[in-house]
Amino acid sequence: MKTHLSFKHLLFIGGAVLYSMHISAVKNPVDYVSTLVGTQSKFELSTGNTYPATALPWGMNFWTPQTGKMGDGWAYTYNADKIRGFKQTHQPSPWMNDYGQFAIMPITGGLVFDQDQRASWFSHKAEVAKPYYYKVYLADHDVTTELVPTERAVMFRFTYPETKNAYVILDAFDKGSYVKVIPEENKIIGYSTRNSGGVPENFKNYFVIKFDKPFTFTSGVKENNILPNETEVEGNHTGAIIGFATKKGEIVHARVASSFISYEQAELNLKELGNNSFDQLVTKGKDIWNREMSKVDVEDDNIDNLRTFYSCLYRSMLFPRSFYEIDAKGQVVHYSPYNGKVLPGYMFTDTGFWDTFRCLFPFLNLMYPSMNQKMQEGLVNAYKESGFLPEWASPGHRDCMVGNNSASVVADAYIKGLRGYDIETLWEALKHDANAHLRGTASGRVAYEAYNQLGYVPNNIGVGQNVARTLEYAYNDWTIYTLGKKLGKPASEIDIFKQRALNYKNVYQPERKLMAGKDDKGVFNPKFDAVDWSGEFCEGNSWHWSFCVFHDPEGLINLMGGKKEFNTMMDSVFIIPGKLGMESRGMIHEMREMQVMNMGQYAHGNQPIQHMVYLYNYSGEPWKAQYWVREIMNKLYTAGPDGYCGDEDNGQTSAWYVFSSMGFYPVCPGTDEYILGTPYFKQMKLHLENGKTITISAPENGDDKRYISSMTLNGKEHTKNYLTHEELMNGASITFKMAAQPNEQRGTKEADLPYSFSNEFKKKK
Repeated sequence: MKTHLSFKHLLFIGGAVLYSMHISAVKNPVDYVSTLVGTQSKFELSTGNTYPATALPWGMNFWTPQTGKMGDGWAYTYNADKIRGFKQTHQPSPWMNDYGQFAIMPITGGLVFDQDQRASWFSHKAEVAKPYYYKVYLADHDVTTELVPTERAVMFRFTYPETKNAYVILDAFDKGSYVKVIPEENKIIGYSTRNSGGVPENFKNYFVIKFDKPFTFTSGVKENNILPNETEVEGNHTGAIIGFATKKGEIVHARVASSFISYEQAELNLKELGNNSFDQLVTKGKDIWNREMSKVDVEDDNIDNLRTFYSCLYRSMLFPRSFYEIDAKGQVVHYSPYNGKVLPGYMFTDTGFWDTFRCLFPFLNLMYPSMNQKMQEGLVNAYKESGFLPEWASPGHRDCMVGNNSASVVADAYIKGLRGYDIETLWEALKHDANAHLRGTASGRVAYEAYNQLGYVPNNIGVGQNVARTLEYAYNDWTIYTLGKKLGKPASEIDIFKQRALNYKNVYQPERKLMAGKDDKGVFNPKFDAVDWSGEFCEGNSWHWSFCVFHDPEGLINLMGGKKEFNTMMDSVFIIPGKLGMESRGMIHEMREMQVMNMGQYAHGNQPIQHMVYLYNYSGEPWKAQYWVREIMNKLYTAGPDGYCGDEDNGQTSAWYVFSSMGFYPVCPGTDEYILGTPYFKQMKLHLENGKTITISAPENGDDKRYISSMTLNGKEHTKNYLTHEELMNGASITFKMAAQPNEQRGTKEADLPYSFSNEFKKKK
């Protein structure tokens, strides 16, 4: 078991805090979480594209009620009427779909297996969806189903009516599965191989299910055919049905665990349940979530904001998921999704660095560094086992999104002080992946040859999203250079990355003051239109991508003609109508989500622009960052089923809210700076792993006061537009004086501006 997930409950000490209104400390933050936030989604429009994951933080297995059909990436949608089963899932998003999945469904009455015939009507009014516990009433079967997870196991509690025909269906799904019923042990074992890619040929998810009631009926199922008294089936689509007679209100428990290694390991994983009763597991799961969530302690008088905050915090603590197990000797081992071997050490998966490098991993570095230390160890193993770091892992290398942002994830962790893992191997991995590409995946760099030769990816060599790739590669080069400098690597080794960090300039078109594609002769695209969601960008247009120079905002400001011109370009994003560009290509949901939010071309539902408003801190108008951060938080996030404005994306969009609530945000992972926005609550306390506390106070904060009039750090006036990691890790008392009108003098001096790479080329003031 991971040390950070012991079952010991650390009581969170609250108390009355005196402000102009009475504010109560949150004693049980998990009580404010709704796992249904973001589930009111569909292919055409995402309000999160989430499912109610019942799990422990960073757990290996999640469980979800299944309203969608087998293989449907939209496993659970809020507007659905029926539940088909309760699925073990490892799905990071509907677009990536699932692997290692099977479903369990209690039924009564007629003997059926088909997913539509067994489905039952349900109501959200008879549903309880918490991170550590799920309960629902299956109306057609008169059965209440409850489940409580550990990291690799789960306990079900079924409450049946009086009937001679009570059953439990095990569906191992199609694409290859096996099931064996062992009546003398009240047990079912089997495996599922269904996946969506990114697995070796020998991939299997082995499961074991033990019941506390003897079977009076057993049946195998093969290709939807029920085979009474058959106890062992193998084929494309297999399953099993076990049955018994029940009295009214009779409770039947099922203890379930799985393993990517073996049946024997699944049995070991089942021991996570121990001798605990169902209710004891619920209490322990709740304690775990409360302990982890209480590290971010919020005090406020607005319960809706607390619900939104803690629901976002929950989503920030699910991915990347653990993909390792504890063997009989108590050692950490994993089935490698890269080479199919069982090997020692940590492994994590189900994250796309294109999304999560931005603030999810920086959030872990600030609040849960011991977790990210394990994740860095997992990256070392991924490189050793496959020769590349993953860019999108689910569970192995996948071909999705652009960039080489593993460099950012590795660099930021080390810059932020994480140690205890093989950084030298990761250094070699970064250098390797900057000059290689793993065919058929997003790992390494697509078109690295052209980028290295020309300083940009041209738009006429058969490689799409060329401007987006160029911008991200330039930032990735900067992170490699910065890490190399921290590691004391010689100039002969790192200067090439320093030079390439300026390559973003090669796709800047001065006449338009925007980024644009050009061919291998240096000719810019004559058909360029800034609002077009063209193939030169990735899920966006030039207005979204032109500000993706995380490491050198000053350089970008100078390209655009100075601060005044830069601010005009930034302002324009919110002025240009969102309907423009909608005809530029086939509609994708990201386009629709931007259009309907009525914030111009600002597309918070997708990642490239999420840092943009913080750039006003570099251009002398920090109060605009304060205005827009508050506007985005107020308008685009809620605790309802439609609570996001686009894909939640494995914690990134949630971590944006969590960070922004603190009053600062990591615009450039790889620096030690957090850029100021505006605090959202009257008080927050961040309880760091090193024992120190960060207290963030804004006693006058409210809907009518979003601007920072002044602030102090440890009692001293703080005029800079950023805070450093060291200042925070030493423990800090940050007090904001909030106002209804902006202070247009604060944070405007050159000495108050955050880091830009261009500063390295001039004498630091």
